Amino acid sequence: MKAYDIIISPMLTEKTNTQRESINVYVFKVNKRANKKEVGAAIKELFNVTPVSCNLLNIKSKAKVVVSRRGYPIGKGKTSSWKKAYVYLKKEDKIDIF
Repeated sequence: MKAYDIIISPMLTEKTNTQRESINVYVFKVNKRANKKEVGAAIKELFNVTPVSCNLLNIKSKAKVVVSRRGYPIGKGKTSSWKKAYVYLKKEDKIDIF
């Protein structure tokens, strides 16, 4: 896989902003088939920084119920599952996109 296929998007939430500022951790949504070495290589190639370590989490799908205007359940479904990557960088390294 190429680097653009591995890294899907950055996660921009309050929690990830706090982690990025305090302990220099960047969080990305990544391809479900990617492993730690591929994610680290993609970060190095795309952003020209060397990651110290990388942790991956599989986020499972959740049940979802569609409700009509009157409040009756119409159908059931699920959200999609995905993978999250926590990328740890050195204190002096920064990713300029954020």
